[in-house]
Amino acid sequence: MGRSFFHLHLVSDSTGETLITVGRAATAQYQGISPIEHVYPLVRNMRQLDRVISEIENEPGIVLFTLVEKDLSERLRSACEEMGCPSMSVLEPIVGLFQSYLGVAMTPRIGGQHTLSTEYFRRIDALNFTMMHDDGQLLDNLEQADVVLVGVSRTSKTPTSIYLANRGIKTANVPLVPGVAPPPELEHLLKPLVVGLVASPERIVQIRQNRLLALNADGRDATYTDKQSVIDEILRARRLFDKHDWPVIDVTRRSIEETAAAIIDLHRTHRLRLIAQ
Repeated sequence: MGRSFFHLHLVSDSTGETLITVGRAATAQYQGISPIEHVYPLVRNMRQLDRVISEIENEPGIVLFTLVEKDLSERLRSACEEMGCPSMSVLEPIVGLFQSYLGVAMTPRIGGQHTLSTEYFRRIDALNFTMMHDDGQLLDNLEQADVVLVGVSRTSKTPTSIYLANRGIKTANVPLVPGVAPPPELEHLLKPLVVGLVASPERIVQIRQNRLLALNADGRDATYTDKQSVIDEILRARRLFDKHDWPVIDVTRRSIEETAAAIIDLHRTHRLRLIAQ
């Protein structure tokens, strides 16, 4: 069965990031179906909106929007009804729920979720730290990390680190290399949460083989993709994790988001334990 496609129009008076996230999260629930995304950011007047409506007429599909100006949202909704295109204001039901509970009218602000704030700068700081501490770099100040990820090659350490950094968590990652002792700085950490990442030998071998093919380096290091060698690497890693009582996450069947969510939960508990000490 081939993959089918549909047009997904995302209309925003800000950057459109919220709509992109929501649209992709919804589409992910349908196997074999992919959206052709049409993103229209910074739509803030009728002239801009009319151009968007013309585009939707040419490629009918689902329309999601976040438009603070009531005249704009009503005009888009009305045009979608005339064209027979389903449409939804993504934030409207959520804002309505908040308003009914809080009993306070909202103060509309275009792009309000992107306002520069302490949280924003915390994320930027975390990203800078994480990029500088990728793949075992700058081990002398690992103590400044919030989370340190440890694992053999191809256990998703770097992408998970970057995802966590986007949540404001300073994350370093340290690879475990065959024949090389773990760095001593790793084994004496007090503040950071250290998490071991593992995967099945079959999964690691598959990813490593694909990586070598992509780099046109297939066959240069037989032990890198040898299953028994990989099994030995994983066993040594697990012994290290057990020795220090570090929590372990098997990433074999987890997405980056699922792995990161588990680490965030562990980090929350870890922080509370540090505060209580």
